[in-house]
Amino acid sequence: MKLSLKMKKALNDQIGLEANASNSYLAMASWCEVTGYEGAASYFYAQSDEERTHMLKIVHYLNDMGGPATIPATGTPSSSYKSLETLIKTALKNEQLVTKAIHKMVEISQKDKDHSTYAFLEWFVNEQVQEETKFETLLQKFDLIGRDKLAINEIDKLLATQTTAEEPTA
Repeated sequence: MKLSLKMKKALNDQIGLEANASNSYLAMASWCEVTGYEGAASYFYAQSDEERTHMLKIVHYLNDMGGPATIPATGTPSSSYKSLETLIKTALKNEQLVTKAIHKMVEISQKDKDHSTYAFLEWFVNEQVQEETKFETLLQKFDLIGRDKLAINEIDKLLATQTTAEEPTA
């Protein structure tokens, strides 16, 4: 099956979104590390790796389908945040942007009757539900536990446990 030009463009655009997400999480991890949030740093380093894995998945798929995949330049991510909570809110917004783009690709695959790409994208649809839920749950912790130094320390510890509990996705 040959990909439509619209689908090729959307998949290549998604490679850019995943690359930007990976860089953004890398910058967040770095900020967390120098700010003293060890748990959050390891969590966001892992998130950065995960986004790169997502990008590679799309690169391989596009190339397998006759591609070619285009590897884009990425924007410079923010390297400074007001607080850990602000950083997590930014991460959630990033994930919502990615979700929107994936849903758009699903619509294109349905219009094109491109069942191969539709099946390929199903994994990403499910992954995005998990990603958004993770960050929404983390943000709820600020309301449940609080925003004082002890509460933020607890949230940082929680992030450290989530890093080790997660299985790497391929």
